[in-house]
Amino acid sequence: MTRLRRNHTKHKSSGMALRFIVFAIVTVFLMWYLYGEFKNFDFSEITQAENPATDSRFFLPTSNGEVIHHTYYSLSYIERHEQAEWVAYELTRDNLKVPNVKRTGRFNPDYDVTSSSAFHRDYSNSGYTRGHLAPAGDMAHNLTAMEESFLMSNISPQKRKFNNGIWKELEEQVRDWAFSRENIYIITGPILRDPGLRGIGQNGVTAPQRFYKIILDVNGRNPEAIGFIIPNDVSDQPLKDYVVTIDNIEELTGLDFFNELLNDSEEEKMESEINVKPWKFSEKRYRLRLDKWNHQ
Repeated sequence: MTRLRRNHTKHKSSGMALRFIVFAIVTVFLMWYLYGEFKNFDFSEITQAENPATDSRFFLPTSNGEVIHHTYYSLSYIERHEQAEWVAYELTRDNLKVPNVKRTGRFNPDYDVTSSSAFHRDYSNSGYTRGHLAPAGDMAHNLTAMEESFLMSNISPQKRKFNNGIWKELEEQVRDWAFSRENIYIITGPILRDPGLRGIGQNGVTAPQRFYKIILDVNGRNPEAIGFIIPNDVSDQPLKDYVVTIDNIEELTGLDFFNELLNDSEEEKMESEINVKPWKFSEKRYRLRLDKWNHQ
């Protein structure tokens, strides 16, 4: 019996060794195969799905500077003016339905800008506030979006009563439109081709005299858009008084805004007309600006 047990144990060990060798060979083969698949896999598709700013819809305007894609907005940075000539992003109803994250209080340089962006100190004691192009209120749906809205590449010199007044009213009005229309595309920036512009701070950040904002809705059968040019100063006029054609904004900025999103006939019709009827404005918010915001 003892000898039988000894022989049985030896036979069992040989079988286990054989199975182990087969298992090792199969494992090595699978690892080699998976490595080849991993090496050849195109991860750009995943990046595009997770990063809305890489979607082709964000390549709206032409550019005279360096195009930077952040997670929730894209911009074209002009080194000579130390700010963006445009910032483009999508704002959705879902963005606005989630609770707002805490507002970030720290402005940071944008190290994605090859030539380096302006710095926080460039605005100190200049008489101008650090005005957001993509507003923090539009980027309050998560922490990454909020933090990126405080990058200095997203900031432009704005007079306080403009920033806290009519510009604030327009930003809040745009959020109303995004909620009611489900999603809209927004392009905004300074007009940097006006004569006589001066610089502020050590880096000579150009202080614009006017800003523009364009809102585009492509959800319906016919695309709808509205554009504004507003002086960088306090205003008692209604927002409607500052509505202009997109052609007008293109002429003043030297940019082409919808060349990759719309076909030629849609683009020509929409950019040459002014139609404020589809866009509802808040009279209550306008009165609030006149009575309170303009005096802060």
